[in-house]
Parts: sequence; C-alpha cells; structure tokens
Amino acid sequence: MSTGILAAIVVLAVLVVVLAALTASLLARSRHLRDRFGPEYERAVEGEGGRMAGERELRAREKRHDALEIKPLPAAARDRYVGEWQGVQEEFVDRPRDAVHDADRLVTSLMQERGYPTEGFEQQTRDLSVEHGGTLEHYRSAHEIERLSTSRQATTEQLRNAMVHYRAIFDELLSDGGRAQPAR
Repeated sequence: MSTGILAAIVVLAVLVVVLAALTASLLARSRHLRDRFGPEYERAVEGEGGRMAGERELRAREKRHDALEIKPLPAAARDRYVGEWQGVQEEFVDRPRDAVHDADRLVTSLMQERGYPTEGFEQQTRDLSVEHGGTLEHYRSAHEIERLSTSRQATTEQLRNAMVHYRAIFDELLSDGGRAQPAR
C-alpha cells in the first residue's frame, strides 16, 4: 500500500473520529438541556423556530440564571409565606378574584425574596425555566387566568384552577435544594 493511500486512510479515520466526537458532544448538550428544562425545552425549540436557535436561547437563560443570586429561604421566611398562602386560600371562599390576585402577588414576592428578578412576566418565566421548567406551565396558566380575572372575564372554576396552578409554582419556589418544603 502506498504512503499516499495510507495517509488518506489515516486522515479519513481521524475525520470520522472527530465527527463522531462532535456529534456525541452535541447530543449530550441537547440531552442536558432537555433534562434541565423539561417541557420548556420543546417550547423554546418551537418558539425560536428550530433546535439550534431554541438551544441557544436555553443556554442564554442558563448563563443569565448563573449570574443571579438565587438563595434558599430561611425557615422563618418559609413559615411566613406558608401562613400567607393559607390566608390567600381562606380568602378564596368569599373573594375568589381578590384571592387569585393575592396569590399572584405572593408568588412574585416569593420569587423576589429568593433572588429572582421580577421585572416582567416573560422575563420571570425565562428565569424560572432554568430550575422550575416542570412547573412553569402552571405559572403561565395561573397568570393567564389572573389576567382574565382583572377584566372580570374569569369564571369561578377558572379562578379555582388558577389557585391550583399558583399552588404548584408556590410549592416549587418554597423548595430548597430539591428538598420540597410544601405549604401546609
């Protein structure tokens, strides 16, 4: 076998190995993003118009999130929030619209105390998606019903559903390092 043919085979083999490693790296990165973001992965891919653009958006969210100072709640603050949530639930019986509004306010307050910026709903969802992608749809649904409630278009059943959705994201935000501290 000539040296030229042998060199071509070696170059081709190196090229195949490099392409395989690159493919494996891209697949691992996609798997990481799918695992971390849960249902939010597909939403980002669809919203950004493709896998590469969606993954670029999710990596940007990770980078922004890493710069935030997200902190666990001290036990006293957690207990205070649990008490406030109980008050909101009790309020629902007599004033469901007010209770939904107060649940939204309480979730926003909890986000802020944990270290999440609260400058706008869309940015809130992007920031929450990094650690709370599995419950983010609850937050979106609750927020939409709260918006309907503000214009007095939400039914009592929708308001009840909003409270269930807010409860899911509220409980998630109360969690500390994966150890849930559920509202009582």
